[in-house]
Order: sequence, then C-alpha cells, then structure tokens
Amino acid sequence: MMQPVDLIRTAYAAFNARDIPAVLATFHPQVRWSKAWEGDYATGHEQVRAYWLRQWQELNPQVEPTGIHERADGRLEVAVHQIVHDMQGQLLFDGPVKHIYTLQDGLLQQMDIEQVALGTEPT
Repeated sequence: MMQPVDLIRTAYAAFNARDIPAVLATFHPQVRWSKAWEGDYATGHEQVRAYWLRQWQELNPQVEPTGIHERADGRLEVAVHQIVHDMQGQLLFDGPVKHIYTLQDGLLQQMDIEQVALGTEPT
C-alpha cells in the first residue's frame, strides 16, 4: 500500500500526463470527485473518466502539488498551483487552489475543492 503523500504525487503526475488508468488506480472504486467545471460530483471510476474526457475537450488543466498536510479530521489538504488554458491556448486561470482528500482503504475516496482567499497562500 502506498503512503498517502506518494498516492497524491502519483495521482497528480498521472492526471497531468492524461493517463486515466494510472489515476484511477489511486482511487477507491466508489470515489466521489468534485466536478468543479460542471458542479456536483462524479461518483465511481466511469463517471470520473467521462467527466475528464468532456473537460479535456474544452480545457487543458495542469495541477502541481505545492504542499501536502493532514488536517485534524484526518483528511489530506493539498495546496495546488493550477494553470488552466482553453483549447486555443488562452489562459483562463493561474493560481492556488486547495484540494481536500478523504482516504479509504488506502485509496483516494473523495476530493473536494476549497477556494483560496485572495492575498493568501494555501497551507
């Protein structure tokens, strides 16, 4: 079983490489993934795959973890530098985001997104 930090790094590297099977290997079968682009959650591997395939037809996101720490409630807070371009190369977003992960059975079970207040850096 991978350590949580290694699990997170593996998932982000695979996401940025658009290697869906490798990302899904880090996810619990009943993963709940925040659909920031559409709202609500994708639940399970197939819904997450379909969401990303739709998203990547219109957006080109790159996400790099800049810090990882465990919260008091046991969830992992991942500070992320996110850069999003549209498919014509126009920059849509470049800044910090917090991804909050719940783990179950050594896998990523849920991902939520928290906004970072302007003028602050994620911890």
